[in-house]
Amino acid sequence: MMAFLKRYAASHLAAAGLVIVFVALFAALFGPWLVPYDPGAQDILQRLKPPLWQGSEGIHLFGTDALGRDIFSRIVVGARVSMLVGVSSVVISGAVGVTFGLIAGYEDKYAGRVLMMLTDIQLAIPFLVLALAVAAVVGPSLWNIIAILGLTNWVQYARVVRAECLVLREREFIQAAHMMGISSLHILTRHLLPNVMSSVIVISSLLVAKMILFESSLSFLGLGVPPETPTWGTMISEGRNYIGNAWWVATIPGFAIFVTVVGTNLVGDRLRDLLDPRLRQMEG
Repeated sequence: MMAFLKRYAASHLAAAGLVIVFVALFAALFGPWLVPYDPGAQDILQRLKPPLWQGSEGIHLFGTDALGRDIFSRIVVGARVSMLVGVSSVVISGAVGVTFGLIAGYEDKYAGRVLMMLTDIQLAIPFLVLALAVAAVVGPSLWNIIAILGLTNWVQYARVVRAECLVLREREFIQAAHMMGISSLHILTRHLLPNVMSSVIVISSLLVAKMILFESSLSFLGLGVPPETPTWGTMISEGRNYIGNAWWVATIPGFAIFVTVVGTNLVGDRLRDLLDPRLRQMEG
């Protein structure tokens, strides 16, 4: 484990990305108890106060929005929604996609072909169009958004896992397991699944960033979580009308999304470099 961490930390950008991810997770877990203000508390007398570095006489680090709410507190609390949506939807996508990929790659007959047909159908429908349609029907809700994102982004897992299983099932240890009469379920869970986990981890780390962007996009369009819940996408949507005279209301939440997504992508890229055997061979 220590050797892996040393190899990971050899990239300064990847180390910076890991710090960003840890800060976002810390804010998501403990932010509501650390913020100086109630993120929903309104104070019209303090509306549209600029950040401290712009010479504001107030005590709001990132300024306030049109309703006088503290932007720093809302940014920190909004991290909980973004990270919860990102991680939870990836868990759902991974569970569905890996299951489909294992079955399709191991069987590769009727069941496998049906599953890959479902994959092709999913790919034929633009994700954002599908997500918007479903969100408009089921309504804004945190768990609805998690379910929508999780159940519409499993294709990448399924295709990668199936491709690896098609190769693995011809290996000697799988053939030996067949000859010993070991059940298919045991082969799938004890032999194939551990051998595809490196790819699953890489896909997951990269997909979290996409999920955060998708959630922010849906919230910006008013189809995300309920408006009373602070989210980065909702904050951008609320601040777009003030971009000319109060740029911080929309820009600071946008910067939070940018930094979090970049940090997550840096972690994912480094994990891919370390766990992908083809890239390891190229480095060697």
